[in-house]
Amino acid sequence: MYTRVWQPRHQEVRSQDARGQDVRGQAVSSPPIPMPKMIWQVLQARQIQSLPEIQQVFSPQLKELSNPYSLDQMDLAVDRLSRAYQKGEKICLYADFDLDGTSGLALLKRGLELLGFENLVHYQPSRLSEGYGLHSTVLEKLKAQGVHVVVTIDVGITALEAALRAQELGLDLIVTDHHLPKESLPEALALVNPNKGTCGSGLGHLCGAGVAFYLFLALKMRFQKEGWLRSEVNSKELLDCFAIGTLTDMVPLRAENRVLVKHGLVELAKTRRPGLKSLLKALNLWGRPLSAQDVAIRFAPKLNALSRMERGILPLDLFLIESEEQAQALVDQVIQNNADRVAFQAAAESLAEERAQDLLMSSSPSCLFVWDESFHPGVVGLVATRLAQKFSLPSFVGALRDGMIVGSARGTGQEPGVLLGLESSSQFLERFGGHAQAAGFELDPAKAEGFAGALEEYYQSIAQADKGSSEVTYFDASGRLAEITPSFMRWYEGLGPFGAQFELPLFHLEELEIRSLRELRGGHIKLELADRNFSQVRKEALWFSPPPSHPLLRSQGLEPGRTLEVLAHPQWNYFNGSQSLQLVLEDLR
Repeated sequence: MYTRVWQPRHQEVRSQDARGQDVRGQAVSSPPIPMPKMIWQVLQARQIQSLPEIQQVFSPQLKELSNPYSLDQMDLAVDRLSRAYQKGEKICLYADFDLDGTSGLALLKRGLELLGFENLVHYQPSRLSEGYGLHSTVLEKLKAQGVHVVVTIDVGITALEAALRAQELGLDLIVTDHHLPKESLPEALALVNPNKGTCGSGLGHLCGAGVAFYLFLALKMRFQKEGWLRSEVNSKELLDCFAIGTLTDMVPLRAENRVLVKHGLVELAKTRRPGLKSLLKALNLWGRPLSAQDVAIRFAPKLNALSRMERGILPLDLFLIESEEQAQALVDQVIQNNADRVAFQAAAESLAEERAQDLLMSSSPSCLFVWDESFHPGVVGLVATRLAQKFSLPSFVGALRDGMIVGSARGTGQEPGVLLGLESSSQFLERFGGHAQAAGFELDPAKAEGFAGALEEYYQSIAQADKGSSEVTYFDASGRLAEITPSFMRWYEGLGPFGAQFELPLFHLEELEIRSLRELRGGHIKLELADRNFSQVRKEALWFSPPPSHPLLRSQGLEPGRTLEVLAHPQWNYFNGSQSLQLVLEDLR
């Protein structure tokens, strides 16, 4: 049953503001400068109440960044890399295969080159054949190739055995990471990780690319002090990579992350990297300001598809290619690869949804577990996301690879999460891990039935405990459709970037009339809405993947002439060289 309660965000009980920081300075009771009413409501709802905070939101300054040497053992890492620079030793940058690791690798490689490092190589493990982690077998190959120093990016804090192997091989290992460690830390020359438990930097919100950027900043400071810089080095040039890594890894968009992503989106919009520039052009994102949502929803998935499909092109190739002509040829392959990914995903989603519907017809499951040998391993996470969104149930989707079910799990954001679900059924799993709402797992097909039963038992117990409760959706501001104007959007864009812990504002708009509607491919709905008090004010609205159990769909109450109120995000729609304002609907009634 669809039961969602709408509530103003300012009624949400919390002891701190939306960014997890105490409010600084004296609160102001009215806008310090003229701004739209709903923008002021957003600031108030998120307890951004003092002049310094308001200024920091709209005009964050790079001078506010923390000292990179506040990161524990940063001095050890810089000392060793400085010696490697002076001796011309070979350095390997070893990064995770996701977009955080890839962005961090591209960032640090370019940063080191700007500083004058020459003897650099890099490595990323294969997502499908090697899997996540710092692998001892790779370290052995690097040693044979004459590598002296290995710098990890977004990986390594749990690599206890690989760190010991590096010692045995005589490799100096510098770990830069942001993930949580195990019970003990690896024995490395330096562990630069704000979340390792012994670092007081307060930079735990950084992603892997962020930690890599701070390593570059620390090195730049050392090179300036020693007089080693051959020319002026512009650190902002690297922020295009910082923005991609930070936005795709879903780390909190606050403090340094907020400052650097805001500047990074500007840098990405004018990036000098031919591969990224060509991809932006192919997606009609070039030549205009970029939002965090442009990167996360339209740009990044095309790059992610490369590592998911593994067809000879990797995301890193787009970051590093230097020829405009070669970049265009590469992007053509990227677009085709993504089209193939979409086809694989669509086929898997169709079968997975059919299986899910069968489960829902035969019982009332509290979660979904679907697997099939026809599923491509690279799309199971995307299919799990689709199931979780469509059926509002924790979803576990697997593909058959090398005789094992390899899968991904996605939560709805409401229940305790899928990682706890995997822990509850770990007796059936070979391995599992990840985040609260997004995780991976592997099991023997012979144990699939037992695994499904254990998951259902766990989520049924959660559902019983939550019986009778309703999902609460908080909105930031209330107003009228007529208030969503180009002037309003300039203020709205100034509030950005939006992401984790600084979410896209949700607006409650009242007294709207449906003028027309039609169903789009994929089950989405497109409406034309008019303000009942200003009938000439009309805007298109898109409702993506509406839940089948929604009251207006079940009662067939969605029809022209119907009066509505909605929860929506405004956005610009760019099409054929023109732009228009539209709404993306979150809910309506």
